[in-house]
Amino acid sequence: MFLVTLGVISATVYVGIKIAENLAKPNNPLLSREQQTVLISATDVRLVISDKEKLVNHNLTVSSVALGLAILGTFIYPPLGLISMLPALYVTKPILEDAYKAIFHDHQVRVSILDSILITICVGTGSFVALALGVTLYYTSRKILIKTEDNSRQRLINLFGEQSQFVWLITDGVEVQIPFEQLQVGDTIVINAGEMVPIDGTIVAGTASIDQHKLTGEAQPAEKIEGDPVFMSTMVLAGQIKVEVETMGSETIAAKIGTMLNQTADFKSLVQSRGEALADKSTLPMLGLGAIALPLLGPIGAGSVLTCTFAYHLRILAPIGMLNFLNLASQQGILIKDGRSLELLNQVDTIVFDKTGTLTLEQPHVGNVYTCHGYTVNEILTYAANAEVKQTHPIAKAILEEATKWRLPVAPASEADYEIGYGIKMKSLDGVVRVGSARYMDMEGITIPLKIKTIQKDCYQQGYSLVFVAIGNQLGGAIELQATIRPEAKAVINRLKKRGLSLYIISGDHEAPTKKLATELDIDHYFAEILPKDKANIVERLQEAGHSVCFVGDGINDSIALKKANTSISLRGATTIATDTAQIILMDQTLNQLDQIIEIARAFDQNMNISFIATMLPSLIGIYGAFFLNFGLITPIILNNVGLAIGASNSMLPVLQHKLLINGKNQPVVC
Repeated sequence: MFLVTLGVISATVYVGIKIAENLAKPNNPLLSREQQTVLISATDVRLVISDKEKLVNHNLTVSSVALGLAILGTFIYPPLGLISMLPALYVTKPILEDAYKAIFHDHQVRVSILDSILITICVGTGSFVALALGVTLYYTSRKILIKTEDNSRQRLINLFGEQSQFVWLITDGVEVQIPFEQLQVGDTIVINAGEMVPIDGTIVAGTASIDQHKLTGEAQPAEKIEGDPVFMSTMVLAGQIKVEVETMGSETIAAKIGTMLNQTADFKSLVQSRGEALADKSTLPMLGLGAIALPLLGPIGAGSVLTCTFAYHLRILAPIGMLNFLNLASQQGILIKDGRSLELLNQVDTIVFDKTGTLTLEQPHVGNVYTCHGYTVNEILTYAANAEVKQTHPIAKAILEEATKWRLPVAPASEADYEIGYGIKMKSLDGVVRVGSARYMDMEGITIPLKIKTIQKDCYQQGYSLVFVAIGNQLGGAIELQATIRPEAKAVINRLKKRGLSLYIISGDHEAPTKKLATELDIDHYFAEILPKDKANIVERLQEAGHSVCFVGDGINDSIALKKANTSISLRGATTIATDTAQIILMDQTLNQLDQIIEIARAFDQNMNISFIATMLPSLIGIYGAFFLNFGLITPIILNNVGLAIGASNSMLPVLQHKLLINGKNQPVVC
């Protein structure tokens, strides 16, 4: 029976380690967690083994050697048992040090105190196998737990992931390509359409349409001319600008947001996993029972009672179950970087969405087409589409999609002279066609009628933008562009409301478009024109009111709120700082998986409840037997490990069910 027990323990240890190791391996046909992390970042993130994990691996190897020697000493050559004490005691130093710290510095009762007492009893009674087995289980649980820690701290602010390695510097009137690190404050660089702004500076020549939504939350592109500021991590959609470098590196606006992020209180670092928390809470009662047993049952009896503690099992089963669910989520296209977020997500009662880029798409859509001077809607759309046909920015794509929907002929004019600034100028059979902003029309001497100006004002209040179309020397009309709600948003919001969750929208955009979006999605609460730091303040106020908050965002301006929230979610393709900070990444780049991950979190909670009950009941029976049925050391060990085996089997159940589902043999029933 003793050998059977050791076999169960060894199998449990082996399974736990293999699960932990397999999380870093490819999950066919999907990508590995490392590959997924590389995909959501603009840089090649190479995961390395930390010094902490190296130490645990070393101690686990040594303790495994001690266990092997102890077993051989028990059944084959007794002196080997005595020798096993040396490597076993070698690896107990961290445990004893943690117990010392808990008693004399932290004044807390932790599992390490119980471990230290058991080590002392094992040494005093010559229980070689018990000592070696104890430290092996301890370091097995440590190894598994390390796999579930939040590794995003080392990659927290990868601000330069989207930064070009080279820039075009103007030297003596000539553009010269130089490495970014050679750039100096006061230099002038050229930034073209489709390029990311690598610094903060001021435009000294040229005009451009710049997408700033990931930094400021503005839904519509900003029109920039000479003298206007530009900021790092924003995208030039159209035009070419020459920018004088004012700030770089840690002095940029984006970097300062990162600094604020680092300074934000990281309360999650204080959150224990559920298994660890319950293990620590069980320590004091077990110490009390051991103290009672010592004068009544003697050292062996007291050790027998202490052996019945389920703290060891909780520290193993919780991370095993967690890792299984992390693996399942990964196979379903959800990357969970911090295992604790599964536990925290199950407690969430409030979800806060960033508006732009999360509930809405980057590409707008055409709302209305306004005409004047006798032109038709079809003519205005055709002129605009022909002018934009070779452009790739979101505004051009929206106009081209609308023209395609109307089945209009779209082809660039044979004689086209593109002037990209705030608009495009092309030659056609009907004369020069200009497509662009109101400022571009003014620059070209095109008068905007009062009727269109009134429409423009109303559109601005609604958060819409207008693209003007002029034919010859007069305005022909304007195309209204509106933010596009994600196709899946309404269905996802409806499912979340059925779960009884409170929903909020936070946006840096204007009041009117934010309110309209909230109404369309049937979300009761919203905040508009909110600065990045204020987003985090709103999250904090909701927490102070007793809510557990999940924040869903995708931009640099969301990073502080992502860090402050109890749980944070971002989408693959968002800014690097958002995906580095968020605990959960939805890899399909949509909100469809949001309800799915909440369901996974609830299934994980149910699975853990069953595992905990399965391991606690045999321990309680063992304690009862130690006091009233004269149980020795062997029976409680067997009972305990039967509970451990049942709990481990339940923790493995989701993986087995998933494999059966893939093979088409069964349907999953989550425990």
